[in-house]
Amino acid sequence: TLSEKRAYLSARQPATLAAISRVLREVPGEVTELLDLGAGPGTGLLAAREIFPSIRRAVLVERDREMVALGKEMVQGFNPEWVIGDLSRVELPLSDLGLMAYVLNELEDPAPILERAFQACRILVLIEPGTPAGFERILRAREQLIALGGSVLAPCPHNRACPMKAPDWCHFAARVSRTREHRRAKGADLGFEDEKFSYVIVEKGGSLRGISRILARPQLLKGHLKLKLCTEEGLKEEVVTKGAGPLYRRARKSKWGDLFSKDVIEDREQESEE
Repeated sequence: TLSEKRAYLSARQPATLAAISRVLREVPGEVTELLDLGAGPGTGLLAAREIFPSIRRAVLVERDREMVALGKEMVQGFNPEWVIGDLSRVELPLSDLGLMAYVLNELEDPAPILERAFQACRILVLIEPGTPAGFERILRAREQLIALGGSVLAPCPHNRACPMKAPDWCHFAARVSRTREHRRAKGADLGFEDEKFSYVIVEKGGSLRGISRILARPQLLKGHLKLKLCTEEGLKEEVVTKGAGPLYRRARKSKWGDLFSKDVIEDREQESEE
């Protein structure tokens, strides 16, 4: 029912909004057109408009009429084009940015839909729950999109096969502050929660960034710290000692999911000397 969906959204939407916002900040350049597939109540549009005020057109595809009704209540000050229908049947307009957030797990056969979305969008963003199963779905989609000619923008610094092996899986976290209403809806005591997610951003014919990504919370130890990195060459544990000066200070401020490059530090040091 509509009231049940409203209750579900009050419990879940803050976390999914935080995860989508965190991922969309990785998208380079300006975005004027958004295509959100499996849009639910328009959470993706809320996140995208905050990050890309340049958005002029948004097409939101959702098969659940009640979710669309809730979305029309929530998305104020902007008039997106709502398309009620099945993703496998609706026509997909050309767009700068395509988003499929928490959708792959609902599709029996995502491959044909992914191909159509990739053809329609310059950049395609996929987000799934940060579980082993969610990561597997992202991994399969990543392989398909690379085979179609896509370049991975994030989180990977390369287009090669993922070096992560079970029981590990690639996932990240977005911290969400809980309001009193949110705590009540979740039946929770803590004033925050961490939304775990896996994701991939693929650009049609783009170029690779090649910058390493921090895959876990940095381990701060006596006189040094350890970073688990995904690099162009594969997985690597980077040990940064206090003696590294600026690099150590930057590493201490780094967080799980951040990009990390020694070159950035070296470039800055050279600039300060000049």
